[in-house]
Amino acid sequence: MIVAVLLTMVMGLYIIRLAWIQLAPGPQHHSSATAAAARGNWKRMSVVQRQRSLVLDTGRGDFLDRSGEAITGETYTTLALFPIAASSRGAELELQKLAKLLNVSMADLSARWDRLREPAFWRNAGGKGNPLRLTEQQVQQLSQLKLQGIKALPYRNRYVDGHKPKQAIGYTSQHPEWLETTYPHELASGKRKLTDQVGGSGLEKSLDKLIRGIGATSVSYFMDSRFQPLKGLDLRVTEPGNNYYPLQVDTTLDLDLQNRIEAYADAQGLQEGAIVVLDAESADIVAMVSRPAMKKTERLSEENSKTLLNHALIAVPPGSVFKLVTEAAALEAGVTWENEEFTCNGEYGKYGLSCWKKGGHGHLTLREGLAQSCNIAFATIAERLSAEQFEHTAAALGIGRQAGWHAEKPFGPFREPLRLLGEEEAGQLFVRRSNADGEQKRLVIDGGVMAQSAIGQRDVLMTPLQAANLVVTLLNGGRVMEPRLVSEIRYANGQRMVKLAAKRADDGGAGRIHPATARVLLRGMEAVVDHGTGQSIRQGIWTVAGKSGTADVLRAGAPRIHQWFTGYGPAKSPRYAVAVLSKYRPPGSSNEATKLFRGVMDILAKSESEERNKV
Repeated sequence: MIVAVLLTMVMGLYIIRLAWIQLAPGPQHHSSATAAAARGNWKRMSVVQRQRSLVLDTGRGDFLDRSGEAITGETYTTLALFPIAASSRGAELELQKLAKLLNVSMADLSARWDRLREPAFWRNAGGKGNPLRLTEQQVQQLSQLKLQGIKALPYRNRYVDGHKPKQAIGYTSQHPEWLETTYPHELASGKRKLTDQVGGSGLEKSLDKLIRGIGATSVSYFMDSRFQPLKGLDLRVTEPGNNYYPLQVDTTLDLDLQNRIEAYADAQGLQEGAIVVLDAESADIVAMVSRPAMKKTERLSEENSKTLLNHALIAVPPGSVFKLVTEAAALEAGVTWENEEFTCNGEYGKYGLSCWKKGGHGHLTLREGLAQSCNIAFATIAERLSAEQFEHTAAALGIGRQAGWHAEKPFGPFREPLRLLGEEEAGQLFVRRSNADGEQKRLVIDGGVMAQSAIGQRDVLMTPLQAANLVVTLLNGGRVMEPRLVSEIRYANGQRMVKLAAKRADDGGAGRIHPATARVLLRGMEAVVDHGTGQSIRQGIWTVAGKSGTADVLRAGAPRIHQWFTGYGPAKSPRYAVAVLSKYRPPGSSNEATKLFRGVMDILAKSESEERNKV
């Protein structure tokens, strides 16, 4: 009787505990809905104790280029291993066949399999890199093996083989803190996990809430507590089952051109900088290259985080490229004209400012001043301007604010304002500081500040994207466009979800420059290449026009220079605007950006010729 009573008490405790687990909400659950979700989670957890799952496809939307070619996302067959006990895997002869198929030793295969605690794809190179890509012959051989715990399965690879990751597209990573803040209810219900990948930069981040999908496709393998397969259950595939997802994002990028320009930049040794190619009419981003090259990574570190920076969106001193803005401001204010003559003897006589050419340029017109990049001519016209006139024209040209496509109000499926290039910096002309009351006060802008700002030094900052868009603005007679990276987003069945139309930028009350001013600047840019500082790139497939620049900077206390070139081509019938930045070059070195600009233009010309030949 004593034993019976003790057993009854023990069983009663178990029953009470089971009822508590299934019915009573925990302290973190404050509503009936969350309590019900919690009770449902116990059911799922009881299954999880027996199953081991592997994600085949995250369900995240993919990016395509402007012709429909995949930038992200490809499906291929790979090998999945499940952590079952060694005694259940199969005969040694079959394992030897598998080792031979994978081109590894039996010892290596067994060791890697024994270490598994969760399902995993087989990866070469010591378990690193993408999952193994199986050939049709290998798939056939695997199907004939009598082994437990292996399976050839379709795998959705995020980064397409042969294409380097793009900073403009961005990356995904685990970010549990952001998930807890953004999706608390979905985490509580089990729809999302803290280990989910989320967008960390580029379009992956700006479109994350839309393209993250509605769930993953996974495969489960059921085992008991001794890691033995449960008879009859085998593999089970779970998928969302919605034909509208995952979404497809049509970008404005030309993947072929992007890859060619990336290869060219690497071949020429561009260490740090950017290349931006815009459509001359619409300002659509055709290519956006940033170096150092972005690395494929699952974990962020101080080393690889530097490769994630998109240098096309980082504002730095533009040097003489900014003389285009200075000349526009002076022409708009009526304080100079295209054929005004200046005398340059190499020294300005004040502010410690001198011309880059020792002995000076002698007598030259404003147009020749731009062609020869004469500091003296531009310091002279800048001192005739007021700070307000300078700022007004800069604003009319889109300088000093983010240039990329954005929507200030919610639209379509977007429940909040959207900026495609969230990392883009605004740049600046003059520095402002806040007083104790939070009011912005401008520093005293004297003649020295004006003269130094006129040649793109002092506090002036500009991004390569803004430099390329400045050229598009001039080619469009002063109309500022918003460079667009996405044209539309579609459902998986091809139906359009939302269109992001090309559009002009809001002038913010600054208006626009006169078309006549734009024409003067374009003629000056043609002179730069014809017989000015850019004449070294005069020979090529297309006749081009542009403006070079060199900005003095410091790095770790050592003097360095940023080298620029921005322009367009072909000169008589512009198709593309291009900006090139090569950062932190040794002082006195030849302008690498100018050389890269010529090469990029030749790549664009060859591509146009190839397209015509296809037609």
